[in-house]
Amino acid sequence: MIAITTWMEHFLTALHKTFGDRISFIGLQGSYARGEASDTSDIDVVVILDSVSAADLKDYRAMLDPLPHRDRICGFFSGKQELLNWEPSDLFQFYYDTIPVEGSLDDLLERITPNAVDRAVKIGACNIYHACVHNMLHEKNEELLKGLYKSATFTIQAICFRQTGCYVRHLTELLDKVSLEEQNIIRTYLAVKNGQNVTFFDDSEQLFLWAKKWITEDYKK
Repeated sequence: MIAITTWMEHFLTALHKTFGDRISFIGLQGSYARGEASDTSDIDVVVILDSVSAADLKDYRAMLDPLPHRDRICGFFSGKQELLNWEPSDLFQFYYDTIPVEGSLDDLLERITPNAVDRAVKIGACNIYHACVHNMLHEKNEELLKGLYKSATFTIQAICFRQTGCYVRHLTELLDKVSLEEQNIIRTYLAVKNGQNVTFFDDSEQLFLWAKKWITEDYKK
């Protein structure tokens, strides 16, 4: 597994050399931010500049290419104004899943309203439903199904936040905060993540019915 502290030191040195005082925010997302990384985990870095041009994208790519584990580097790269005007339902997960390294994302909080969280749940459920139906009918792809379960855990985090006011970062802790149906989704995801084989139809049906419920029922309590 990548020594993320050492890797981030190299990354920060290169980033400051490339963009200097134009940097507004640097953060880390995903499994490395949660302390749950595995040997195959990506490095999800967040970089926000004062503004971003196509030339900046070229410079950032050139900066990343010599870094160790280049094939694992992904994340989010944006200008500040673009982020401040981003779709609010996306900002919910973005804000709460990002660990600040330099700077703050607190300017986003006023945009993460109850309505934005509602939309995050509804959009998440709709996307999962559509992709699940498509996969059951056409692709029959187990890897795609695993990815949908991962996406469902993000939607469950939004459901929990809307119902309790608490964002729960770790899935093992989230199990204690949600209903039995959500627990089953999380447990299935954790099982397949840890190597358990997918039971394609049964696991697809569970996810399909769960997404259908959140599309058609009022979950606000």
